[in-house]
Amino acid sequence: MDPVTTRPPDPNSPRAIRWEIAVVLLVTFGLSGLSSILSLIESSLESGALSEQSVAINVPQSTLGPIDFLRQLLSVLRLLAWSGLGLYFLWRSGLGSRAIGFARARWRPDVLHGVGLAALIGLPGLLFYLAAVALDLNVTVLPSTLNDVWWRPITLILSAIANSAAEEVLVVAWLLSRLRALGWSDNRSLVASALLRGSYHLYQGFGAGLGNVVMGLIFGRYYQRTTRLWPLVIAHALIDVVAFVGYSTLRGHLSWLPG
Repeated sequence: MDPVTTRPPDPNSPRAIRWEIAVVLLVTFGLSGLSSILSLIESSLESGALSEQSVAINVPQSTLGPIDFLRQLLSVLRLLAWSGLGLYFLWRSGLGSRAIGFARARWRPDVLHGVGLAALIGLPGLLFYLAAVALDLNVTVLPSTLNDVWWRPITLILSAIANSAAEEVLVVAWLLSRLRALGWSDNRSLVASALLRGSYHLYQGFGAGLGNVVMGLIFGRYYQRTTRLWPLVIAHALIDVVAFVGYSTLRGHLSWLPG
């Protein structure tokens, strides 16, 4: 008797895509968004102004230096795994790295566009953050509270790169592509992607949420028009490296820096 064979489910069927989106978001940034909303509610209910509270992004994970170093690397690995998850589902749907502009960097245009996007987002973003804190719409953000050890700049740079890869692969390339496969318009998909980006930054305050929605709109539209992911990853990594390493280096030397 011949064995019974079944046809594998179509990964691009509407039902499969909906399940894929739900599961991936609940494992990654969707769950982070829900947690950030709860953190914002908690901060808003605390006594005192929102701007008088603080939140740190890169924090020690152990009192033992070697263990802390390894745990920082594990956090980097988790973010890289998230980006790998997005790339896998894109490949499974028929969109390889080349199709999303992530196969090989075109160094001159990709780097130049990445630097330009970083400048477009970074400086206005800093001014917007300072205004949001002054208006009591944001908590005070400490980019790093890691101890002054030899491996601190290494882990901060790796964290910036891994964070940018995870966000841009999942929130831009993967989500926009899967929503398009569901028949969503470019504008509707763009808004959904930007709102997701803003949601998981709400733990920093209303200003951070709004600022990242704007960043999501700019990055998402750039991707929709160019289908090039490298400039977004480069831009995001540059912004985070400057924030993480710059803050750690200049903290205590500039009076307006918190901490």
